[in-house]
Amino acid sequence: MSDADLVFIGGHVHTGDAARTRTGGVAVRDGRIVAIGEPDTRALTGQRTEVVDLRGRLLIPGFQDAHVHPVQGGLELGACDLSQVNTADEYLQIIRAYADAHPDLEWITGGGWAMEAFPGGIPTREPLDAVVGDRPVFLPNRDHHGAWVSSRALELAGITAGTPDPRDGRIERDAQGEPAGMLQEGAADLVERLVPIPSPDDLRRALLRAQALLHSYGITAWQDAIVGGGLGMLDAFDTYLETAASGELTARVRGALWWRRSGGLEQLDDLLDRRARGAVGRFHATTVKVMLDGVPENHTAAMLAPYLDGCGAPSCGHGDPAHVLETSGLSFIDPAALKQYVTALDKAGFQVHFHALGDRAVREALDAVAAARKANGWSGHRHHLAHLQVVHPDDVPRFRELGAGANLQPLWAAHEPQMDMLNIPFLGAQRASWQYPFGDLMRAGATLLAGSDWPVTTADPIQGIHVAVNRMLPGSTSDVFLPEQRLDLASALTAYTAGSAWANGLDDTGVIRVGALADLAVLDRDPFAAPPAEIATTRVLQTFVDGTRVYASHDA
Repeated sequence: MSDADLVFIGGHVHTGDAARTRTGGVAVRDGRIVAIGEPDTRALTGQRTEVVDLRGRLLIPGFQDAHVHPVQGGLELGACDLSQVNTADEYLQIIRAYADAHPDLEWITGGGWAMEAFPGGIPTREPLDAVVGDRPVFLPNRDHHGAWVSSRALELAGITAGTPDPRDGRIERDAQGEPAGMLQEGAADLVERLVPIPSPDDLRRALLRAQALLHSYGITAWQDAIVGGGLGMLDAFDTYLETAASGELTARVRGALWWRRSGGLEQLDDLLDRRARGAVGRFHATTVKVMLDGVPENHTAAMLAPYLDGCGAPSCGHGDPAHVLETSGLSFIDPAALKQYVTALDKAGFQVHFHALGDRAVREALDAVAAARKANGWSGHRHHLAHLQVVHPDDVPRFRELGAGANLQPLWAAHEPQMDMLNIPFLGAQRASWQYPFGDLMRAGATLLAGSDWPVTTADPIQGIHVAVNRMLPGSTSDVFLPEQRLDLASALTAYTAGSAWANGLDDTGVIRVGALADLAVLDRDPFAAPPAEIATTRVLQTFVDGTRVYASHDA
């Protein structure tokens, strides 16, 4: 047998298989693993073999992000980026500095602000006007379900006190009924459509900027959760095709084509065309993204019962049932129509990637998968539901029964201001206890996969794993958030590797075994050997795709 191209020796190997096997040494030839175990690895080491001495560190399968928005994240990194600070004053300082540094920009764009920085989660236009002047400003928040806009932006869009709310959104208004400067969900489109569109080269640079960051986190593959425009995201379909054809796309990417929620089955022909064209190099557009609802913070996540008024707990002197709002959220797609759409997509061979946060949205998604299974029989299409903030206990076992994956964003499952101020008071005690039921889903036999939703939150899988295991943010001194829903470290790691590989249809990745693709990451320590509270201190030192190094830290 010929020598290996690359070998890893001198450390520990977490294979990620069902038995949670540990070994030492991995050999790679022609992009695939050809041997594991130190003796076999050394036997394949020749003069031309590159040797990576792990020096006691841990080799794992490369991470995969099952729900991420890299192009949008890359654009925001290059624009007015508010994601690294957390207060209104800090946001305004950054916006002022960015505007002053870019006097020729027609619009101020970027985003990444947190709702908890403002009373009720709603910023207003006057502070933007004060720091930017008469230039229009459009700044989506971290979850991209709303945007902070200036008076000039509202004026250009023709939004006044008399403008009605769109069907899928809401214009926040002040006490006089005037637009306040915050646009929720589909209302943001009224301004976003006026924002200058980045050039193809801007999109390419954004994708490559994002890819470099994701590789630095050990990520070797991802599912782009919106390709084709939607939710304020730009259409990066051609960007992926071009970078895949040129070889600049070094990650493996599954594109989730956007389902226009205002449309119907007439979209199918275009999706089929894009799927046929969208198979270039490491990029394949084999998924359709269907967005069912919004988010609880602005009361647009679809709930089975109405939201409370925020003072529905006994500590406010009220009882839950008596003090409710007039809304139980928004279903962006009629549930009966959804069943038809998902059945047609399943029959056409698409995977469906659902956005579902509220318990009603989760149920509607599962009902649609059930309808597809009944009409088409059991297919190999790996439909999955992302976010899963509130899941009714009756629906937890349905994930396994229907073969629907549970796509987790673990960083959200912790006590922090947005959770404690804008979620729990409006959900009430019972529904708050149904949030992010990772442990229940695992015990029910659901397939767990994981993603970041970056740029909503950091794309670093290690931070997500830390929260999945601890149900606390790194460094937090808060109470553990629903401790019965914690995952063990191996299960959380598997969700970010083999679980996401399952969703991405990359069955020869996500584990370290002979014959698998050599998509690998080297960690600076073994997180299994330390207390769970220290998981977040782990760093990625090197990342490999097909056995080719795509990232190395300065101390690798």
